Amino acid sequence: MLCLTLLSLILVRNLKVERPGKVQLALESCIQWGTDLFEGILGKENSGYIPYLMTVGLFLVISNTMGLIGIKPPTKDLNVTAALAILSMLLIEYSGIRRNGIRHWGKHFGEPVPFVAPIMVLEVFIRPLSLCMRLFGNMLGGFVVMELIKQVAPLLIPVPLSFYFDIFDGCCRPTYLYF
Repeated sequence: MLCLTLLSLILVRNLKVERPGKVQLALESCIQWGTDLFEGILGKENSGYIPYLMTVGLFLVISNTMGLIGIKPPTKDLNVTAALAILSMLLIEYSGIRRNGIRHWGKHFGEPVPFVAPIMVLEVFIRPLSLCMRLFGNMLGGFVVMELIKQVAPLLIPVPLSFYFDIFDGCCRPTYLYF
């Protein structure tokens, strides 16, 4: 977090409206790409959620690629993945209440028949657990496979596979879990 904070302070230090530098243009391009991506998924009416989604995405990408420099990724800790899942669940439920009102939000638990209400309420709490376990399982599975490969063939084979598990599997697969 300290590295991210310092990097953020350094990169946004000299922002200009006229004649922006190359770093500012690159940052603006990245932010615009992320905004366009999430607006395409959520629509313009839900653009208020884009900063949260971009922050979670950036956190997951950086956390999951830390293994390339020898640091244990935070997403290998069940507490981190649980916190992300709970925050996502709270945001989803809050946005449902805010958009539809508390009465309609509570009423949807009893649809199509009131008999399913306990199952619908249970689903609200099971969804974050599922998100948590999927991300944790992805990261732990990649770690276990890499450790086994390092035991069998310690010199050449682990390098390209490490890049696969840390970059592709660490950046692409877990980020969709929370979106």
